[in-house]
Amino acid sequence: MLNIESEIYPSLKTLGYKNIRNIRFVPLFVVMLLILFAGCRATKHVPEDSYLLAKSKIKTSRKQIPKEELKGYIRQQPNRKLLGTRFYLGLYNLSRPDKETGLSGWFRKIGEEPVIYDPFLKNKTTQQLSVFLSNKGYFDAEVTDSVIYKRRKAKVHYYIKYNKPHRIAKITYAIADTTIAPVIYADTSNRVFNVGDVFDVDALQQERDRLEILLKEKGYYNFSKRFVNYLADTTQHESRTVEVTLQVNKYPLQVAKDSIREVAHPTYKIRRVMVFPDFNQRDFINPDRQPDFDTLTFNDYVYIFKDPERLYADVINQSSFLEPGDTYNLALVERTKRMLGGLRLFRSINVRFLEAQPPDYSDSLPQGILDCYIQLTPFLLQSYSVEVEGTNSSGNKLGFGGVFSYQHRSLFGGAEITDFRLSSSMESLDEKTISGKNRTLEFGADIGMRIPKFLLPIFRAEKFSKRYSPKTQINIGYSYQDRPDFTRTIATTTYGYQWEGTRYTRHFFDLLEVNAVKLPYATDEFRAYIDTSFLRSSYENHLVSVTSYSYVFTNQDIRKRRNFSFFRLNTEVSGNLLSGLAEVADFSTVNGRYEVFGVPFSQYLKIDADLRYYQYLTEHSNIAYRLFVGAGFPFGNSTALPFEKQYFSGGANSIRAWSVRDVGPGSYQGQSITSIPNQTADIKFEANIEYRFDLFWVLEGALFLDMGNIWTMNPDGREGALFQRDDFYNELAVGTGFGARFNFSYLIFRLDMGLKLRDPGLLPNHRWIPLERSFHSEDITFNIAIGYPF
Repeated sequence: MLNIESEIYPSLKTLGYKNIRNIRFVPLFVVMLLILFAGCRATKHVPEDSYLLAKSKIKTSRKQIPKEELKGYIRQQPNRKLLGTRFYLGLYNLSRPDKETGLSGWFRKIGEEPVIYDPFLKNKTTQQLSVFLSNKGYFDAEVTDSVIYKRRKAKVHYYIKYNKPHRIAKITYAIADTTIAPVIYADTSNRVFNVGDVFDVDALQQERDRLEILLKEKGYYNFSKRFVNYLADTTQHESRTVEVTLQVNKYPLQVAKDSIREVAHPTYKIRRVMVFPDFNQRDFINPDRQPDFDTLTFNDYVYIFKDPERLYADVINQSSFLEPGDTYNLALVERTKRMLGGLRLFRSINVRFLEAQPPDYSDSLPQGILDCYIQLTPFLLQSYSVEVEGTNSSGNKLGFGGVFSYQHRSLFGGAEITDFRLSSSMESLDEKTISGKNRTLEFGADIGMRIPKFLLPIFRAEKFSKRYSPKTQINIGYSYQDRPDFTRTIATTTYGYQWEGTRYTRHFFDLLEVNAVKLPYATDEFRAYIDTSFLRSSYENHLVSVTSYSYVFTNQDIRKRRNFSFFRLNTEVSGNLLSGLAEVADFSTVNGRYEVFGVPFSQYLKIDADLRYYQYLTEHSNIAYRLFVGAGFPFGNSTALPFEKQYFSGGANSIRAWSVRDVGPGSYQGQSITSIPNQTADIKFEANIEYRFDLFWVLEGALFLDMGNIWTMNPDGREGALFQRDDFYNELAVGTGFGARFNFSYLIFRLDMGLKLRDPGLLPNHRWIPLERSFHSEDITFNIAIGYPF
């Protein structure tokens, strides 16, 4: 049996890992060695007369088509890799084929069987690549393959020589239905393919889809892409050109059992709109379950319901763009569904149309009548959730927190979404501080209401509401913080709006946010410290009046697994209105600062941006990138940002190798009064990259690298905290680590272990770990949280 104490530790020490006992990585290190060793013996379960498929690679003469598209036609892929190793094959090879239970059975269940090379699938791949390239216009492409056998492994290479493609030389139309011809001709500028393009079957199919949507937006409810066909003349082989004819057929009307007559495509109008605000499929499937429904006509909509509390007639009418008497328009149907979904009231939204009156095909312009049925299945009226978060850092800092949330989706019967939230957190130390306390406590409560309309004091903005689906947000909150060096309370009130811009953008405008901050208790040491530092105005009693605007862009499509971006720009300004009022009313000043009700108010400008990009590598892995930059500028009535508006770094959603508020500012070393992390500043920069991958069952893994710091705009007594434009990169904190996520679809439980790589709080020649100093236990931080970090 391997003796870890006598054999592993000495071996690692010879490699320079002097503090390996302190890090306690040995059990994990040994497990990884076993898996890597099993992966090296990849052919352990490969039959004698067979070969393990080690590689399937495509080599091309030119990069005409992305290799990711070509890889989709490879019929046999090798075993999955994780961090460059066949991790899952290694797990499988740790099992015993004669034992299906216990640890061996577990390895076989979560591991991957070896992929055995199959010559038939290799030949099938070559054929499919040839067909695919032909459809892409490369009729003369050459696809060959070769197999290299070595040590019971097979490496397959597919070679593609594109040669010159066929291009479109001429495009003509043959539209049998003259009623829709003007619609199509007027929109040819948006055609997917054009003369000179490479002949691509996929582009032709996309044009069919586009024409179907175009005509359905013009009232042609029954039009389908099956009425669109192509003729392609590829006989001009020497010139490698193709002449394309786009055909649009008439509507095939069945006049008898075996007789079809081609007629003009009909348009449709909406006769009436019927809404089922509390729709339940079981009520309509089973006649015995059908309750007594009530009926209400509101703004030309017919509401059929059984629960008056779920009627929401005013809100639904505002979110719908389908009006009786209007021509059918697919774009308005999709927009209605999107707006109704944005209300967050319904878990299922279905918009159906039934033909109420068939078209008169004897007319040259036949027109039919539709009835619209909007079926809405609501969420539960009330719900609650519980979240937990924990950290452990430096071996003696233990922190945990929790959040209880309650939600009511129609508190006053108008589809208002009301959220009530209680939060608490605590962090403790082994040693006591100057004040005698060895912990920090924080409690908070807030209630917010989102009303699905604009509440404006002057006008109702009905047209704006119809187009942009605005919401009014009202929040009231209270926070109590008890730290070793001070006690502080913060009361907050916010009144603002949010609305949709385009399909991918949203806007948030807080008309007024008022924070009242009080410091009822502080130790003598802390008061003496802030009285002689630039931080005095950040901690003293003050009033903050803020107006802010945020712009959010995201092109994520939750229905598709594809790369997407997220961008948020936030700006806020404080105190200008109060400052103007103070000057006009000639308020008196105290120590050169205006006061309202005996409390000074803050004046500042703050701007920050959060950019993220999510890149999918394979079906089971992706990389998430994040960049955050922000700065606050105090002016006028303030010499520093309010403490609650300052930036901080570290924690479960930031630089995970440090605790919350434990990074910086700059190269500042140590804590001022207490060893509880409490560092804040005016400028923040953070960059994160995280590689995420599936493991097995609901378990996901992650490797991450975080970097960043915070800085002050002006000197405040903390040496090294001031931002230096030419040297700030030398003060970046860098951390790495790995994490585990349990993805239960409705909940993601996360555990991250952060490890410091570069500590700007150390002397310049001792910041890189382990290059300039060895690891210590305080270099590790554990974070427990709900959800992904970003």
